[in-house]
Amino acid sequence: MNKNTPLNSGMSPDLKIETAIIGAGTSGLYTAYRLVTDKKHTADQVQIFDMNSKLGGRLESVVMPGMNFWGELGGMRYLTSQKIVTTLIEGYVPPGEPGKHIPILKDIMTPVPFPMGDPSKLLMYLRKERFKQDDWNVAQAVDKKLPTRYYLNENDFGFSSDQLFNKIIYDVLMADPWVAENFGKKIIKGSTIYDYSFELDSRDWDDIKPKLVYNFPNSPYDKRKVNDLGFWNLIKDQVSQEGYEFLANAGGYYSNTINWNSAEAFPYMVGDFSAGTIYKTIEEGYDSIAYALANSYMDNEGACIWSENKLVTFTKEHSVKTHKYQLTFLNLKTNSIWHVYANNIVLAMPRRSLELLDQNNFFFNVNENSVINKNIRSVIMEPAFKILMGFEYPWWKELGIDSGHSITDLPMRQCYYFGTDPENQNSMLLGSYGDMETETFWKALSDDKVLFEVKPNKSASLKELHQLNDVQATKLMVGELMNQLRELHGADVTIPEPYVTYFKDWTDDPFGAGYHAWKAGYSVKNVMPYMRKPDTNEQIHICGEAYSDQQGWVEGAFCEAEKMLQEYFGLDRPFWIPETYYLGW
Repeated sequence: MNKNTPLNSGMSPDLKIETAIIGAGTSGLYTAYRLVTDKKHTADQVQIFDMNSKLGGRLESVVMPGMNFWGELGGMRYLTSQKIVTTLIEGYVPPGEPGKHIPILKDIMTPVPFPMGDPSKLLMYLRKERFKQDDWNVAQAVDKKLPTRYYLNENDFGFSSDQLFNKIIYDVLMADPWVAENFGKKIIKGSTIYDYSFELDSRDWDDIKPKLVYNFPNSPYDKRKVNDLGFWNLIKDQVSQEGYEFLANAGGYYSNTINWNSAEAFPYMVGDFSAGTIYKTIEEGYDSIAYALANSYMDNEGACIWSENKLVTFTKEHSVKTHKYQLTFLNLKTNSIWHVYANNIVLAMPRRSLELLDQNNFFFNVNENSVINKNIRSVIMEPAFKILMGFEYPWWKELGIDSGHSITDLPMRQCYYFGTDPENQNSMLLGSYGDMETETFWKALSDDKVLFEVKPNKSASLKELHQLNDVQATKLMVGELMNQLRELHGADVTIPEPYVTYFKDWTDDPFGAGYHAWKAGYSVKNVMPYMRKPDTNEQIHICGEAYSDQQGWVEGAFCEAEKMLQEYFGLDRPFWIPETYYLGW
């Protein structure tokens, strides 16, 4: 897998092209790859620009000194139901020809399981009480209800967080007579009070989401569209504020239970994060998908990814008659301004990156176009801090843990046990936290000036380790995190000090967030297509994960780019995306 994709941090003043793609994340790279391989344009007419010195956007895989495997600071896995990302990684198998395998990208990537571990070993530490993650199921198997320190309603008592999410979603769906009549056969209550299953596909959910009505006569929200209700509002109404606290804590992600759009939250909670979901990743690092797309594009003569070049503004008022738009870039290495002329602009950027552009130009000006301004703000920016920690041995093995994640209501929220180098036993742990409410807790520590001091390791020289000095977490942050790791795992487990860390704060500009969530009250069905071409008179497009219906996933970025390419660039659906695969609104 080649990750030495050539990037051009220079300039080509007055460059004239057909399509300027702003953003070398997955949606921008996919757009360039498709336009060029589909022969819509030659590669010299499709150019990518990014202000960062690396490609991949919010994908970033790193190898820590002393370890011969990849750790993830950004996106880290995919679902096998996500057809575009799966096929780009794994290749295409034509229907009825299981022995035939057609690679789509030139780089070979190795799909591997993303193990979620053994729930009978993994920990849950809530309100200073320690559980195994399957303790709820163990109790239910002998007809008991696991007591916790949460004062749940009587008919919610004994449910795990997954089960309680399912119960809420089942009850709200089946309380709407239209849903019950049209989809009731796919919304199934099992043999016990804890078992619910949802056989609704993406098309079903897209039918339900805009229409679903909240039918609970004693509620202040009775007869309101679920699309207009915040998820926190709805959960509290269904299971009390204490029930909400339990779900927010035990679910592992505050970002899943913030007050985002309830209708969008429903399929997300029963599909992406429910028990039994199959995840995979790439052995060569999950950012390999970005490099593989970039390399397939760069294989064409004239292809170029302009790194460290920041888009400042764009205008229609200029003297070059052959091209519609003049784009103004700031070359960050030389602090020089230069211009590019293009007929199409693709802003493959999340919300914060869009807000950093010149908001007074003709496209964003609120006095000329208030709709785009409103729709750019239709998503909540969700912060994400990630810290990788290198240890000299996998201390979690003494608890019988080999992979997966433990969950807590401490500000660290989760930790992932990432792996061990078999040659030397050096091991990696991901402390994944800083989502929503805990952001300010960690921000105060991450802004400190004193950085963690790397320690010599039997397989990593101090010289190697010191090369990571600028990405170390602060000393305060590591100290606090070690305290929380020890509290989560218990006094019986000896946890050594790490020898190295690697810290990433995705809230920093230009990203502004780790992922995004739709706000309540927005018609997602209308906003998603709108963003792909906000002004019917302009050849300017916005695509990416932020304004997709698979937020937080690479597949969301791919689906939005693919629909944009088919609708506005006249590309045919690729043979390797099954006709039956639904790309969303």
